[in-house]
Amino acid sequence: MNDFFQNSVFVGVTISLLAYMAGDWLRKKWKIALINPLLISIIVTILVLLAGKVEYDIYMEGAQYLSWLLTPATICLAIPLYEKWELLKKNRKAVIAGLVSGVSISLVTNLVLAILFELTHEEYVTLIPKSVTVAIGIGLCEELGGYVTITIAVIVITGVLGNIIAEPVLKLFRITEPVAKGIAIGTSCHAMGTAKAMEIGEIEGAMSSLSIAVAGILTVVASIVFT
Repeated sequence: MNDFFQNSVFVGVTISLLAYMAGDWLRKKWKIALINPLLISIIVTILVLLAGKVEYDIYMEGAQYLSWLLTPATICLAIPLYEKWELLKKNRKAVIAGLVSGVSISLVTNLVLAILFELTHEEYVTLIPKSVTVAIGIGLCEELGGYVTITIAVIVITGVLGNIIAEPVLKLFRITEPVAKGIAIGTSCHAMGTAKAMEIGEIEGAMSSLSIAVAGILTVVASIVFT
């Protein structure tokens, strides 16, 4: 199987896309939040690699082309924000307060947990980018001296979990203001959460898109203090 993956340049991409399509089909059929397309695609891809005894590095040679789309996909999230620009200016104080508090709580929580579980410096800084998008998180982790592969896994887990529980949490705490919903989702669970925010509404999606970029920048700047 390793030879097959090596000789077929796009087999990694094909498996990843087919797995995601299967997850998307299951979600539409059952309409259960736990059935998340990205989560399903991760599980299916892992099972395929284990069954075929395929090494991750060999799989990644083909699947790496998907990662090239991360940055342009993140930039495209600026479109819904542009469409809601007037709303953003009207609520700028609340938006700034929400972003700053969200990033601060994330970093403080990481620091407290690192102290409680006696993590090494490398392990601690690996978790700092957990709530920012992969495009920013990888660079930040490398700069801080963390473990990039673990950072990617943590970011994905944070995003998938946020995508699944975003709506139930908002309902639990009776958060009904669209701007507040978007800022909360985007600040805590980046692009994957933003996908859920866009499903909830246009305003939520726009504010969540803004949060991805600003929260990422604030995390990079604040990491100087927290490291």
